Amino acid sequence: MSAIRLFKPVFSFFILCALFVCQPADAQLLQLPEGGVNHKCMAGRRVGVTDIEVNWNAPGVKGREGKIWGTPVVHYGFTVLGFGSNGLSPWRAGANECTTISFSTDVTIKGKPLAAGKYGFFIAVYPDSCTLIFSSNTSGWGSYFYRSEWDVMRVTAYQQKDRRESVERLNYTFAEQNDRSVEMALEWEKWRIPFKVEVDLVKTTLASIRAQMSGEMGFDPPSMETAANWCLQNNINYEEALGWMNTATDPNMGNLKTFRALSTKADLLARLNRKAESEQVMKLALENATAAEMHNYGRQLLSQKRLDEAMVVFENNYKKYKGAWPTNMGMMRIFSAKGDLKKALEHARMALPQAPNEENKRAVEQAIKTLESGKPL
Repeated sequence: MSAIRLFKPVFSFFILCALFVCQPADAQLLQLPEGGVNHKCMAGRRVGVTDIEVNWNAPGVKGREGKIWGTPVVHYGFTVLGFGSNGLSPWRAGANECTTISFSTDVTIKGKPLAAGKYGFFIAVYPDSCTLIFSSNTSGWGSYFYRSEWDVMRVTAYQQKDRRESVERLNYTFAEQNDRSVEMALEWEKWRIPFKVEVDLVKTTLASIRAQMSGEMGFDPPSMETAANWCLQNNINYEEALGWMNTATDPNMGNLKTFRALSTKADLLARLNRKAESEQVMKLALENATAAEMHNYGRQLLSQKRLDEAMVVFENNYKKYKGAWPTNMGMMRIFSAKGDLKKALEHARMALPQAPNEENKRAVEQAIKTLESGKPL
């Protein structure tokens, strides 16, 4: 009997082990909160169309102010870390697993080019400078088995020391962001290690537009118009942009007839030195323009000193919309530009009671005062 009693628990133990061993490799494991002392963190930003993401484990200062940098906590330079590691290693720039930084497009770090991708991130810390290391190895445990031949890029950065307030948990922050760059920084205790990440906004945006236009947006006329208009505004990719607009305005395809769509097509033709075609398309665009759109186009011509063309647009707008707002404002401006201040003043006075809001009313009143003083606008 005793042998049978002994056999049952042993048999049960082997069955349990077999169940664990036989789990498929891709089986999902139960996720529980991690109880470690180092917090698992992630942070990111989008700069233009470029996504930046950093993942790290954040150690705490835990009362060690003044005993972090240049100590066994964060050693200077490269050192042998032990525990089976015999090579010289930099700091892991965090705790536990390898810190990683990923970029969805090509970037430059402090002026040096770095291809899109995910990188292990290490720092060789020195008293007055740091070497930032971007490695192809993203799966290491810290920097214990760091190898310099895996380095993709190294850049020098300069730390800011002796900050007034201590940062308890190691953190990665973003600051001074615009649509072309952002300053990333590692912050811990009283040190801050900043480095600037820059993107080629035009190049990356054009690549993103092309990728999007290869999908369902390539069949959407408003998306074609938006993509073409972006190319026009950024002085790039005229031929492909015109192809999008040809499709968007084709009666058998997108059939867009708005002023914005047709004027975008006309401007692209002009940029490609196809003047006669551009003028023909712009004529059609003006036929479909609202009073405000014609007025704004006339002002565009004025800014380019194309006074005779602007006069035609403002006069046609005035006639088509029977002197409604803002057509009198257009006539005021073109007569002022041509030196006929008397005619300009007449139209300014007619525009005053038409002003749709106080802001426009004040602008007309100021124009009247200027013209009454004998000065052009």
